[in-house]
Amino acid sequence: MTDLTFRDATADDVPAVVDLVESAYRGESSRAGWTTEADLLQGRRTDAEGIAAVVAAPGSALLLAERDGILVGCCELRRTGSVAYFGTFAVSPLAQGGGIGRTLLTRADAEAVARWGSDALEMTVIAQRADLIAWYERLGFRVTGERRPFPYGDERFGIPQRDDLEFVVLRRPTAGDR
Repeated sequence: MTDLTFRDATADDVPAVVDLVESAYRGESSRAGWTTEADLLQGRRTDAEGIAAVVAAPGSALLLAERDGILVGCCELRRTGSVAYFGTFAVSPLAQGGGIGRTLLTRADAEAVARWGSDALEMTVIAQRADLIAWYERLGFRVTGERRPFPYGDERFGIPQRDDLEFVVLRRPTAGDR
């Protein structure tokens, strides 16, 4: 994936990032890729306020991956002690399966080490997403055994289509510690 360029998002990027994340996870457009949550959650996955908060927060970054100046992927990094939280990870549904996600994750890992000296990446994934969890495990993440409740009633995270959603926590050492 040498044709990808990376940069930190700015406030001007917020609308495009919201569109990318929504297209990767919700609605019919998300079904073009394999990361869809459309059968688990309806409604929005994120909004401009949430993305703008990530962009503006100290100790965090929203990393963008672009190809020929077009946004094709993004991820959030947030310093939490010696661990970097990895989230808001999205790749355009029409570009999924081509290595962008793996390349972006590798870049995020390197950025967490360079920016904060992070010794691990941590993330949460909806427990019912076994295919996605398996993909992360192939990339060195391990399920920690910790589970976190899904924020039922907070429509900023979507409208659940089932009553058993929860998050599993995954973690992997950064490349600097492997």
